[in-house]
Amino acid sequence: MSDTRPTVDALREDILLHSVRTGDFVLKSGQRSGWFIDAKQTLCRPSGMLIAATAVLDVLMDMPALPDAIGGLTMGADPVAFITAGVAAVRGIGLKVFSVRKEAKDHGSGGTIAGALDAHDKVVVVEDVATRGASLLQAIKAVSAVGAVPVLALAIVDRGGVAGELVGSAGVPFRALLSAPELGFEYGG
Repeated sequence: MSDTRPTVDALREDILLHSVRTGDFVLKSGQRSGWFIDAKQTLCRPSGMLIAATAVLDVLMDMPALPDAIGGLTMGADPVAFITAGVAAVRGIGLKVFSVRKEAKDHGSGGTIAGALDAHDKVVVVEDVATRGASLLQAIKAVSAVGAVPVLALAIVDRGGVAGELVGSAGVPFRALLSAPELGFEYGG
C-alpha cells in the first residue's frame, strides 16, 4: 500500500485555497449551507489537476487489479476522470474514460454513455463532490446497464458523510480522498 498522505494533504490545501467558499448557499438537495465546494476550481487548474490525478491514481494502484475505465455522471465526474486517465497514459497505464449523460441521447448512437466503455469493463465511478451519493448511484446504474462492472465509487470530497451507505447498498465500495471534517466543516451543512 502506497503512502498517499502527502498527495492528499496537497490536494486538501489546494481545495481550501481555490474551491471552498463560505457564505449562504442553497445546495442541490435544497438545503441551506454556510459553505460550498466548487471542486472544479481545483480540478481545472494545472496544479490541482496533477495533484488530484496523482491522488486518484494512488488509490487505483492499490486496488487488487487496475480498472479498465474511469468516469461518472457528467459534469462532476468529467474533470476527475479525464485528468486521471491523461496522467495515467503518460505513465504508461491504459485507462479508458467515459461520461454518463444525465438524459439519454435520442440521436446518433444514443444512450446514456459517451466515451470509451465496453461490456465487462471493470470501472471506477468518480465524482468531484459527493453529498448524498445520488450522482454516484445514478452512474453505477448506467454503467451496470451496459454490462460494465463498477468495482469502486470514488469522490474527491465526501461532503455529506452518507454516500458510502447509499453506494454500498448497490454493492459497490466507496472511497473519498477527503471528508468535510478534514476540510474543517461538519458533514452536510
